[in-house]
Amino acid sequence: MVTYYDDRSVRVTSAAVTVEGRVYPLPEISEIWHQHGTRSWRVLAGRGAIGAALVAPLVAAAAGVALAIRLDRSATVTIAIVGASVLVGLAIGPVADFLFEHLDRSYARGSRQREVWIRWRGGPVQLLRTPDALRFGQIYRAVQRAMEVGRPIPPRRR
Repeated sequence: MVTYYDDRSVRVTSAAVTVEGRVYPLPEISEIWHQHGTRSWRVLAGRGAIGAALVAPLVAAAAGVALAIRLDRSATVTIAIVGASVLVGLAIGPVADFLFEHLDRSYARGSRQREVWIRWRGGPVQLLRTPDALRFGQIYRAVQRAMEVGRPIPPRRR
């Protein structure tokens, strides 16, 4: 028996698809398809907040440099303000890696619910509903592969 996917709640093998303890033998599955819901504004707002957090120190640094030049103070005060502004701009460096990691994970998870459906014993059955785009894709493809291997292509007629 070949295992195509296995996690805490879903297992796809060459014999069956098991989802949260419910077993669907492959010979009884005649079709697979997927659907997705609308975008989550909460996820999109979170991505926007991360983008703002990345840009804010750079904007603050640029504003500080512009202010230092505009104030027309002594060279020492101007250099001090510019130096402090540059330090504020550089503060994004250590934080940027952390924020980009969260942004990457946000895109991997996706911004909408995704569903995997099968036709089992003649009727539609929802196998899975998840907002995790990566997991959805892995499971969907695993079921497709298991079904392809389980159903050999008939020979061509001449």
